[in-house]
Amino acid sequence: MADRSVALWLLFRRSWLKVLRRPVTLTFSFAQPLVWMAFFGFLFQRFTDPRALGGQDYLSFVAPGVSLMTVLLGASQAGVPLVRDDQAGYLQRMLYSASSPALILGGKLLADASRLLLQSLVVLLLGALLGATLGLHPTALPLALVALLAFAVASSSLSCLVAALAREPESMGTYVHLVNMPLLFTSTALVPQRHMPQWLASIAALNPLSVVAEYWRAAWLGDPAPAASTLWIPVTLAMIGFATASWAVSRTLERP
Repeated sequence: MADRSVALWLLFRRSWLKVLRRPVTLTFSFAQPLVWMAFFGFLFQRFTDPRALGGQDYLSFVAPGVSLMTVLLGASQAGVPLVRDDQAGYLQRMLYSASSPALILGGKLLADASRLLLQSLVVLLLGALLGATLGLHPTALPLALVALLAFAVASSSLSCLVAALAREPESMGTYVHLVNMPLLFTSTALVPQRHMPQWLASIAALNPLSVVAEYWRAAWLGDPAPAASTLWIPVTLAMIGFATASWAVSRTLERP
């Protein structure tokens, strides 16, 4: 057990060090959220009735959604380092050691999830500096953190699954474009469900990003937390994603 804990810590530390050694990538990850809030937040604020947003202006409403978008975009890139490790032969060397695929992936996903959580909090702070009115709801925050971290693990696992199966960086770019935008624009991260056309509202109700957005927005707009009955959705997706991604990583030893 102690050996596994040490290995998990070392893999967690390695993933963080790779990020810190490339601060430009980390810095530019805030560029798109800032653009969304600075342009779309102020643009649509003029055409939105605060009463339709529960008394909030649009910038305040969209700030938690944009911080969640940061998690979605960052998690979709989680498989890129895995492709690089695979092409360099480093992944195979780790798998030939005593480290199991689940342990290798677990250390990486823990680092990814913690990084994405910090990034989302920084984006919220930037939103507050731009004028968003945020009010932390202490009882809603624990459920929101569980939902966010589960979603981060699920999305990162899906990216790692694609990376382990495709083993090409070009495939990761295709995956990002095919998954991110449809998932984002069919969710309630940027628009309330009641303002959507009926067909789109039906899709949004089934979108796991909508579930997480409702928890996350409630925590930061001071609203009561949604019913915990939907928390199983991101948690279950995280467990399924981790299991399938671990299986895909283990298959890299079977291929040349």
